[in-house]
Amino acid sequence: MGRSAIKSEGALRALVQKAAAAAEAAPDAVPARKRGTTGNTSNAARVAASAAGEIRIIGGQWRRTKLAVLTRPDLRPTPDRVRETLFNWLGQDLAGWRCLDAFAGTGALGLEAASRNATQVRMVESDVQLAAQIKQLAQKLGATQVEVSRGDALAALQAYPAHWDLIFLDPPFSGQLFVPALKAAHAAVTAQGFIYLEAPEAWSEEALAELGLVRHRYLKAGAVHAHLLKKAEAAER
Repeated sequence: MGRSAIKSEGALRALVQKAAAAAEAAPDAVPARKRGTTGNTSNAARVAASAAGEIRIIGGQWRRTKLAVLTRPDLRPTPDRVRETLFNWLGQDLAGWRCLDAFAGTGALGLEAASRNATQVRMVESDVQLAAQIKQLAQKLGATQVEVSRGDALAALQAYPAHWDLIFLDPPFSGQLFVPALKAAHAAVTAQGFIYLEAPEAWSEEALAELGLVRHRYLKAGAVHAHLLKKAEAAER
């Protein structure tokens, strides 16, 4: 073997040894992250955080108080502007009033009434998580006049005939509960009481008359049509 061949073989051997040493010194490869590990946990936390919303009490003793609430695709907290207008219609002091929020959702309407000194506020919600959340919010505020129950709105309306001074009706816009709820509310409200209705469209005077109701006030705000209703016989007096 010639001298040049020996040099080439030595250079090749040195190169192989250098590569082997580099491989031994390199850090182990980072394994792929599995489902359920820390990476996905942080993602889940971000998703949970994004699922939290907020409502703000507009008036009364808890005015400007912000409350964290769940958000759902079918959940529509009554907008601030609508709540402010509603209680301008009703007045800022509801002392002595008995109120029923039959489709409570986030509890925004019932808590507004409690903030304005309503004597009794009953809130009914069919969703177990939302009902539990409203209870927590009422406890946080110290709203001792608030009673929260998980149950059916129509059953709650039918339970106390001619009992409520103010009834809030904000049923799912996609459902078929408007007519049954209005009929039940007509029987549940006192002679001079009010029914507040949110709907995806305005209710005509003719449609309301068939249910024994008249429109006392009305507001359109975005996709929300807000109606303040009274019994027809009370309006005629």
